[in-house]
Amino acid sequence: MPTDRATRPTLLLLDGHSLAYRAFFALPVDNFSTSTGQPTNAVYGFTSMLINTLRDESPSHLAVAFDVSRQTFRTELFPEYKATRSASPPEFAGQVPLILEVLEALGIPALQMEGYEADDIIATLTTRARAADLDVLVLSGDRDAFQLVDDHVTVLYPRKGVSDLARMDPAAIEERYGLTPAQYPDYAALRGDPSDNLPSIPGVGEKTAAKWIREYGSLAELLRRSDEVPGKAGQSLREHLEAVQLNRRLTEMVRDVPLPPAFDDPADLARTPIDRQRVHEVFDALQFRVLRDRLFDTLGDAVAEASGSFEVIVEVLPPDGLAAWLTAHAHGPVALEVDGDWGRGTGTVRAIALAAADGSVCWTDADTVTPRDDEAFREWLADPTTSVSMHDAKGPMLALDARGWHLTSLAADTALMAYLVLAGQRSFDLSDLTARFLGRELASTADDSGQLSLVADGESESAAALGLRASAVLDLAAMLEVEVAGRGGTALLHHVELPLVGVLARMEAVGIAVNLDLLRELDESFADSARGAESQAQIIVGHTFNIGSPKQLQEILFTERGLPTTKKIKTGFTTDAEALQSLYERTEDPLLAEILRWRDVSKLRQTVAGLIPLADAQSRIHTTFQQTVAATGRLSSADPNLQNIPIRTEEGRRIRAAFVVGASYECLLTADYSQIEMRIMAHLSGDPGLIEAFRGGEDLHSTVASRVFDVAPDNVDAEMRRRIKAMSYGLAYGLSAYGLSQQLGVPADEARLLMDHYFERFGGVRDYLAEVVAQARVSGYTETIMGRRRYLPDLASDVRQRRDMAERMALNAPIQGSAADIIKVAMLGVDRRLAAEGLSSRLLLQVHDELVLEVAPGELNAVTLLVREEMGSAADLRVPLEVSVGTGSTWEAAAH
Repeated sequence: MPTDRATRPTLLLLDGHSLAYRAFFALPVDNFSTSTGQPTNAVYGFTSMLINTLRDESPSHLAVAFDVSRQTFRTELFPEYKATRSASPPEFAGQVPLILEVLEALGIPALQMEGYEADDIIATLTTRARAADLDVLVLSGDRDAFQLVDDHVTVLYPRKGVSDLARMDPAAIEERYGLTPAQYPDYAALRGDPSDNLPSIPGVGEKTAAKWIREYGSLAELLRRSDEVPGKAGQSLREHLEAVQLNRRLTEMVRDVPLPPAFDDPADLARTPIDRQRVHEVFDALQFRVLRDRLFDTLGDAVAEASGSFEVIVEVLPPDGLAAWLTAHAHGPVALEVDGDWGRGTGTVRAIALAAADGSVCWTDADTVTPRDDEAFREWLADPTTSVSMHDAKGPMLALDARGWHLTSLAADTALMAYLVLAGQRSFDLSDLTARFLGRELASTADDSGQLSLVADGESESAAALGLRASAVLDLAAMLEVEVAGRGGTALLHHVELPLVGVLARMEAVGIAVNLDLLRELDESFADSARGAESQAQIIVGHTFNIGSPKQLQEILFTERGLPTTKKIKTGFTTDAEALQSLYERTEDPLLAEILRWRDVSKLRQTVAGLIPLADAQSRIHTTFQQTVAATGRLSSADPNLQNIPIRTEEGRRIRAAFVVGASYECLLTADYSQIEMRIMAHLSGDPGLIEAFRGGEDLHSTVASRVFDVAPDNVDAEMRRRIKAMSYGLAYGLSAYGLSQQLGVPADEARLLMDHYFERFGGVRDYLAEVVAQARVSGYTETIMGRRRYLPDLASDVRQRRDMAERMALNAPIQGSAADIIKVAMLGVDRRLAAEGLSSRLLLQVHDELVLEVAPGELNAVTLLVREEMGSAADLRVPLEVSVGTGSTWEAAAH
């Protein structure tokens, strides 16, 4: 009987390439990639499997083995070994180095040896571990590992995907094959292995191979007595004796690989604490926010604890105590934490905690606040000289506002500050930032080690926890202020991002009115259209089918109808929208038209159906603006995403028509920038031709086309203009010649020639694009007009795909980021002028480069003028910022 593993040290060994490949094919590559375009599905799946296994098995020792290449001693014995395996998918390239970075961050040793496979390394480490009296777990998708199994060695074999593991101990192998683990390589030699290109014996299957080994005890005995084996199977065996003997040599794992000194002693493979900072760096680059959270939640005990320690004493205030506390302590920076709920433009406050610069921390229950406390707190928040620090302030501000507590001036927001320091990270959790920047663990229980000491004067732990968070925010704000300054972001923080929080909170609270009757009509209309498209598709096919099933579509399109196949994916040929649109353009198959139509209207119906339940009692919808998501600085919108309401199709515009002016207001006003990306390109590049085109007020794309194609402006046709427009915007977004060719539907050589002609006429653009990448390689970052930096470490990557994508980001980040900064400055200016001039009109939405306002009666002329002035003066460029304005009773009618 094996000894209970809970009392024994255990070495976990992972077959890196085997698991990475399995993860790659288990997770769709299209769903896992960084913003730089680096696929990460194999890294994600491997890391997820690793986290789960560490959680479930709690090994004391750990190592991962990788293959170096297919050239090993086995290919010298048998050149056809694994020769039938197809080349690694291009999306897999570069993912193993990323897995190695993850392992390094987790403190897990990894090894690969020239001339050997990963399973040889695993066999050698297993042999040494057993000699050192360690139990061994082998996580591998290679069944050859079964030969290592004994009472103290178990193989964890993935049955499906990356989560379902079979425990292959001696009993499991006996049950599955009727053999002992020691007999498994004999059986494998007889069976052959198509995946390794090891030939099988004609007429001999797995059942016969297993029966022979059971009957004769071993392959050696079977071969010695092969003349006794009856029938055609026996004859086939005798005709393939050399192949079987070679198979046996190839399937035997090497147990004495000469390992480097660091792997000589299994004791040196003992688990070490996870380096939190290194995990942040690697997972930031991979953009694994959820997986990082799961890692820390699951393996928190294995994370190296922050070394700092501090004491927080939380004073629970009595009635009227808040007013007294503010008088005594709130003379400098104060951090405010709110316990409550918020969303849909409003919120509730359950409790607040305040931490002052003098070290005093207090907590009070919102339900017990007295009128005197209420008045003191309201006046303190409204005082423009008050210096308040918060974490992710907008939501709590909505709750405070609903209570009648209006914060006038936000001095620091640690989530926003971390966003400027770590642009590209997806989460800015306070406890994570505290450990990362302050070296302190944020926990709400007393710790005998002295790391944390919390006192809540007999109140609940929630009071202590909230007070601790407030104290952390105060210290973190001071630290992040220095970090932001070191990245040149002080002005951006204090003049743009922080003031914008209050503006966005007010916009969320106001919301935008909708016509619910029209939304319900659209819901039914789109449902009818979807049913019609589905019915027509089934008439074309001649039988019923599930139009939403990719598998059935593959069968119908590529087998029944014999259409040209699309990109090969794991489940067959892709039927995604882009592939089917391209296929329709080539074939004009009527079935494709109906499928695409069904998808379009189904998506529109989904959008409408999602809007209806979000309307409040006043028929207004309140989105949530996200300020810390896009690395470029752009705002995003969620729950619902009002930036995603379609505008390019007639049916999409019908949805915009359901957004209406609210009661007691006169109209909606929309204002947006004309060709802002190209204006920024003209400013940054200083290209005389581009600047002249804008200053002359001509149609930009026609003017540029006339110069590129060397024709008179009047002779520029629609196709010329289309190509130049695609080219101009493509350059602003880092488009390659190949990307341009795909966009225009022309050969790559033709697209490259077009780019060459463009750069001949606009050399300033060419020089700027080259210079911005070269400068980013030196500094490590790009910068917007207002100093927003985008750090791009992948510019120095050894992986070409990551390096190329980083170069494209270096090209577009200054332009996209500058556009984002400019519209934010414009929002602040419009909001400030509306208040300064005593107008009742208000900002409702920001959608990329467009602002939507609700105009009060009699204020249209004044609002139009101030919007044009504030948007037009939001940045001092070498070319004018042109603003287009429209008005109407609906969002669609206000379009221009």
